[in-house]
Order: sequence, then structure tokens, then C-alpha cells
Amino acid sequence: MTTVADVARFLEEFAPASLAESWDNVGLLVGSHEQNVDRVMTCLTVTPASAGEAVKRRANLVVSHHPLPFRPLKRLTSETSEGRLLLELIGAKVAVYSPHTAFDSCEQGINQRLAAGLDLADAAPLVPAIEPGQGSGRYGRLKAPISLAELAARVKQLLAIEHAQVVGSLDQSIGTVAVACGSAGEFVAPAHVAGCDAFVTGEVRFHTCLEAESLGMGLVLAGHFASERFAVEQLARVLAEKFPQTEVWASTQEQDPLRWL
Repeated sequence: MTTVADVARFLEEFAPASLAESWDNVGLLVGSHEQNVDRVMTCLTVTPASAGEAVKRRANLVVSHHPLPFRPLKRLTSETSEGRLLLELIGAKVAVYSPHTAFDSCEQGINQRLAAGLDLADAAPLVPAIEPGQGSGRYGRLKAPISLAELAARVKQLLAIEHAQVVGSLDQSIGTVAVACGSAGEFVAPAHVAGCDAFVTGEVRFHTCLEAESLGMGLVLAGHFASERFAVEQLARVLAEKFPQTEVWASTQEQDPLRWL
């Protein structure tokens, strides 16, 4: 019988906690290591929709990219949305594991998958870790230069989205591209130092857009949800292959809270 400890051990090997940012909260956050696991659900974030799905489908473990809880709690009550979610999961005996920034940065993590999906050659971390092939962000070369508009189209196709925000001239030539999932404006400077013509991420602040524009670097903003959700689906397939006797699925109920009108 597979246990929470078995899945947690694999996830720690797959996305070592040592790769997580110092401010992050990764690992087993809710539940018992000894609990048996028949059903695992992956999701980007624990929300009322995804938590309700986990309880309804009798998941024993939720692997959520974003941690819950994220910050230390002084109280665990139903008076807060975070408390209500945690109490619902604890009441249903659903454990929660979060790999978060360790999954962003590991060798087969989200940023590596973004780089591979955009067909970047010789992809390497923007900010390398001690272990080879691991670290924050990625950058690499396109096989042939394309326009910023073509890069945006490639991003939209990879992430199956209809819209993306762009900073820069649509016809500017792009040969070297940096990627970082989620909210990753802090990587604009390292991307520029690495000689990148464009940076693909989920979201950045307005003034970061101005910074990129002043550097002559194109930006493609796919949205926080889209830049990470695809990898949560891939992680479900990885876990299903590793634990074939366990039912594993990516949440079908969570959605991007942002809408284009």
C-alpha cells in the first residue's frame, strides 16, 4: 500500500526542498506520513473548488503547487478562508503536499518544461543552483530568430490560451529567450545580463514592464495561472507512472480567476 510518506519521498527526490526559495513553505504541510494513499489530486492552488473536488472524489493527498498554509498561522478557525479550507481538508483526512518553488527550479520542473515547450536549445538556469541543471528560471536559443509576435503565438499554443500580453515591438527579432513561471519580474535583470532578447513569464508589475522596455527586451506575459497549470497536469502523469496502483488526476474544477472581456 502506498503511503503519504512514499509520495512525499518521491516528490522530495523529484523536486528537492533545497531548491525552494528561503521565503517558501514546501513539503508535507497537512496530514500524516503514515496515511494510506489510494487517490492523489494535483492542483495549482487549494481553492474552494479544488478542495471540494478533492473531498468529493475522496482523495487522500492533494499535491498543490502553491502552499497552504503559506505563512505561519496563529489560529486555525472557520473565520478565515484559509482556515475553512484547511479544516475542510483535515476533516476529510486529506493530506496536502506543496513543491512550489522547488518544482519551479528542479531539473524537470516547470521552467525546464517551459523552455522545452518553446524549443529552446541549450537551456540553462538563469540563476544556477549548486546541482547541475537546476536553478531558477531558464534561458536558451531558438533554432532560428523569430519576431516577438511569433514568440507570443508560440507561447499561446504551448499553454493553450487565447490571449497574452506583450511588451515591445511585435516585429523585433528574438533569438535568445528567458522563461520563468508565475510572477517573476525579478528575473528581468538576469535575463538581460544573459543576453536575452525576450522574457516569457506569467505576470510582472507595471514598472517591470517599463524596465524591460527601457532595456529593449520583449516581454510575453501569459498569466500566472497559465504559466504553471500545464505543469501541474504533467506532474499528475509523472505521479501516475511512479505509483501505478494509485488513482492520480489533475483537478478539473480549478480555473483561472482572471477573465478577458
